[in-house]
Amino acid sequence: MASCSGETATATQEEQTDTPATQKREDRLRKFRELHFKRNEARKLNHQEVVEEDKRQKLPSNWEAKKARHEWELAVDLKKKECAENGEDYHRVKLLEITADDAERWERKKKKKNPDTGFAGYAEAQFRQYQRLTKQIKPDMKSYEKQRVESGADFYPTSNTLIHGTHVPSKDGIERMVEDVEKQIEKRAKYSRRRAYNDDADIDYINERNAKFNKKAERFYGKYTAEIKQNLERGTAV
Repeated sequence: MASCSGETATATQEEQTDTPATQKREDRLRKFRELHFKRNEARKLNHQEVVEEDKRQKLPSNWEAKKARHEWELAVDLKKKECAENGEDYHRVKLLEITADDAERWERKKKKKNPDTGFAGYAEAQFRQYQRLTKQIKPDMKSYEKQRVESGADFYPTSNTLIHGTHVPSKDGIERMVEDVEKQIEKRAKYSRRRAYNDDADIDYINERNAKFNKKAERFYGKYTAEIKQNLERGTAV
């Protein structure tokens, strides 16, 4: 009986000794499996990112702008459909969603923008001048009403109405027209490429082409050759 008790105690001690080692080994295997799973997951994600990056590189350079434009157009279409279903005006709803800060910022941009892109043709230049002049018009409603009453039915002429010589401009209107014409003449003179001729200037050229060359040379090298030129003119050059 004593022998059996000793063997049981020894087996119990061996089980207690093996249990921590087994548990430790299982913990290591579990961590290894987790690391292996994470590595495979990272490899999969890296492969997906490489594929997506390759797709992005093959896309056109303006793809992001086009995508944003398409998304914006889709949102606008959905908003229009929603307004149509609710019986609302899309433009009014859109204006209601604009904040005061955005409206003020857009107004400042509109004022800073220069619509005059230079001379492109006589028709375009004439149209820009027409727009500029019409924006400056400040109608006199009292004079308008007075003229409408005096003209009667002729105020709204038809193809059979003879109005030539019936309108006499006011003195103030003539003065405004003269002032505007003088401003236009002054502005054209300011932006003209023609240079005024100076009779008192020294003639150091033999023709028009040589005169232009001398002006360019004077503009770039005049400050370096001024003393040499003065010595040559005085006859004191060494």
